[in-house]
Amino acid sequence: MRILTAVALLLVVAVAAVAGVVYGGLIDVAATASDPEPLRWLLETTRERSISRRAEGIRVPDLSGERLVAAGASGFDDMCAGCHGAPGHDPFVAAGDMSPPPPRLDRREASALAPAERFRVIKHGIRMTGMPAWGRTHSDEAIWNLVAFLGRLPGMDVDTYRQLAGSGGHHHEEEGVGGKCGGDAHGREGHAH
Repeated sequence: MRILTAVALLLVVAVAAVAGVVYGGLIDVAATASDPEPLRWLLETTRERSISRRAEGIRVPDLSGERLVAAGASGFDDMCAGCHGAPGHDPFVAAGDMSPPPPRLDRREASALAPAERFRVIKHGIRMTGMPAWGRTHSDEAIWNLVAFLGRLPGMDVDTYRQLAGSGGHHHEEEGVGGKCGGDAHGREGHAH
């Protein structure tokens, strides 16, 4: 009985402490503010575990095709390079002021996500960041193209990037898929993989 009372009391104190922090406005939500280390850890760990867990059931198709990579390069250049940068191309100036700032996906350290996790992030976005849910406007095929390209992006040189980004749209258009990013003329999604 005493243990139950102690647990209940501890729970009440914890809820009161969280309510005090939330309603007291103790956490500065300004994009220019630095997060306290425990909060940063909590948010990053929550994001990483959420993505990992929800990506577990995603079946990854063969991503080795050069056409996929070229189409993904074109899509990346159109949709992603502005925030994430690209070989020879820095992100737009305000990307560094986003909180958290978008990762530079052309750097080796940014390649930690598995393909299924990348697919999940691109399709569904990430709340309270600048990462949109591209699955609302782009087919699964177009998203897998981006994933295929992202697997090759870290360490890519400027000339290879420019060549791939410039050729990707033509490959996709030849395949009968509307536009560089893979949605059809009516904006319908492809089948889930």
